[in-house]
Amino acid sequence: MPLETIHKTTGKQSVAPNLWDYEEVRAGFTWDAARGELDGLPGGGLNIAHEAVDRHLIQGGGERLAVRWLGKDGTVRDFRYRDLAELTNRFANVLRGLGVEKGGRVFSLLGRIPELYIVALGTLKIGGVFSPLFSAFGPEPVRARMEIGDARVLVTTETFYRRKVASWRSELPGLRHVLLVNDPEMPLIEGTSDFTDAMAAASPEFDIVPTGAEDMALLHFTSGTTGRPKGAVHVHEAVVAHHITGKYALDLHAGDVFWCTADPGWVTGTSYGIVAPLTNGVTMIVDEADFDAERWYRILQDQGVTVWYTAPTAIRMLMKVGAEIAHKYDLSAVRFMASVGEPLNPEAVIWSQQTFGRTFHDNWWQTETGGIMIANYASMDIRPGSMGRPLPGVEAAVVERVAGGGVKPLDRPMATGELALKSGWPSMFRGYLHEDERYAKCFAGGWYLTGDLAMRDADGYFWFVGRTDDVIKSSGHLIGPFEVESALMEHPAVAEAGVIGKPDPMAGEIVKAFVALKPGHEPGEALRKELLGHARRRLGPAVAPKEIDFRTNLPRTRSGKIMRRLLKARELGLPEGDLSTLESDES
Repeated sequence: MPLETIHKTTGKQSVAPNLWDYEEVRAGFTWDAARGELDGLPGGGLNIAHEAVDRHLIQGGGERLAVRWLGKDGTVRDFRYRDLAELTNRFANVLRGLGVEKGGRVFSLLGRIPELYIVALGTLKIGGVFSPLFSAFGPEPVRARMEIGDARVLVTTETFYRRKVASWRSELPGLRHVLLVNDPEMPLIEGTSDFTDAMAAASPEFDIVPTGAEDMALLHFTSGTTGRPKGAVHVHEAVVAHHITGKYALDLHAGDVFWCTADPGWVTGTSYGIVAPLTNGVTMIVDEADFDAERWYRILQDQGVTVWYTAPTAIRMLMKVGAEIAHKYDLSAVRFMASVGEPLNPEAVIWSQQTFGRTFHDNWWQTETGGIMIANYASMDIRPGSMGRPLPGVEAAVVERVAGGGVKPLDRPMATGELALKSGWPSMFRGYLHEDERYAKCFAGGWYLTGDLAMRDADGYFWFVGRTDDVIKSSGHLIGPFEVESALMEHPAVAEAGVIGKPDPMAGEIVKAFVALKPGHEPGEALRKELLGHARRRLGPAVAPKEIDFRTNLPRTRSGKIMRRLLKARELGLPEGDLSTLESDES
């Protein structure tokens, strides 16, 4: 199961980790003390935008570089904390002029352009609720989320409006205002307003609307296997967890240059692509362009990135391109690398150590948790394939559900059960919008039940097994697809793997794998047999796949997660369910 531990080293560590000793920090940690690291509103209360922007001006940090934006065309735009304060004040005044009041829902449908960040923070300043939409969504996913979220204002571009909104806008009477980030040479579309003109006419002075810790601030949507998307409600107190996880899990220090590659249309891109880096006062890099290995390495080099937060899918894409490209660039400034989005395969951890001389530190959390809950920290040894250990202030356990609606913790090391978190951390979601019963089902006996199966070893490291509905039951064995996928990825021909359970009259289910190959490798019967043999040697015959199919690409969500349920639905001819988050795939 676990590969050899990668022990911490000090050679690459130019500054002492914020979480210098896990046990000592955890023993002395309180959420009250974490709240004390933030200022609160001058008149009382708590507001995410104040902690991310305005408090830095009060403390004399207004001239520090907050955001460096890199355009697709080579344009570079810098924003100091003072600039962000003024621009977000202007947008708050724009919203006030539109009649938006505290609690009003403001949606963005934008690429990674500066206006997105201004809209997010300006909305929070007026006490509104910000809800980002991923720009690659089609018309129906956009409409469904805005309908559920009771959208009052939408900020988007002319292109996105025409393609994704115009055809159904009249059917959402609550959507009162659409602001377009418009080409100044193009005429304005009827029924919309120009974002740039509105900003120019607005005052740069604004007093943040008083908000309390429990006031709704963010609305993030997450899709289940079926049905409509769920709107996870987060409050201003979430900023306490955003800040402290940026400090402890991502090891952000004053003077860092931080790059989170996630799009703010997803929760990672908001929590760690906007809030956490700004509350910690660092400079964050925003790249408008899509993934390109050469561009990414050039950004890391030229911008002097010190902390890099990305996704396992992106890491696997870099692996697929090969380490030779990385070696063309000077990446010595990079001090800490982390990943999130789905479990990081052990092979990727080993590859990063070999390629960069340092490892990616995996961490685990969900849209519902609002922030990082379990992580591999800068000061800790890494066990490749492990999620790490719980954040100080977070109590995690492996549990099984028992009759009567309760749960029982499983104390035996490496026992498989459902990952659960003790309720009460600041960024815990406060509900699914309009779905109180669905929300209540997520909790039992004071624990939040994550729906993920995990194991915990004798030293307190957690290991991901799979989603409860992904686990394969074969001949009495419970098999986690992640373990099988990771073993297949150790083969030099395999770029990605997705594993499902396929019904079998004798075994109940057998393990079936779908594999995408690296360049230079061709699918065929000989390679199929080689991979089957490799998996049997690595996992044993009870766990190894019985069947392997080759695919050009595997279906993934736009946030990078392999959609195992879609692989299974297509294999068995079952309904495919909600596909709103599906990235185009090629089978």
